[in-house]
Amino acid sequence: MLKLSGLVAELRTERDRAQKEVKQLNAALAALGGLGHANGKSSRSRASKKRKPMSAAARKRIAAAQRARWAKWKSARRNK
Repeated sequence: MLKLSGLVAELRTERDRAQKEVKQLNAALAALGGLGHANGKSSRSRASKKRKPMSAAARKRIAAAQRARWAKWKSARRNK
């Protein structure tokens, strides 16, 4: 029984050490969270911005350009 209580005490100290380390890591992440961006905002705040809807004509131009790229790629592949 004595060995079991020693083991429990050791596990508790290890848990406390791990909790302290996680707390330090969270503090470091919080301090560095805004760095690396031009205006200091995180990528999550940029993702929440609404985009302007794309017009049907713009979608058609993009689709036509993509079809042209695929056709060029396929024809180059067939000629090999």
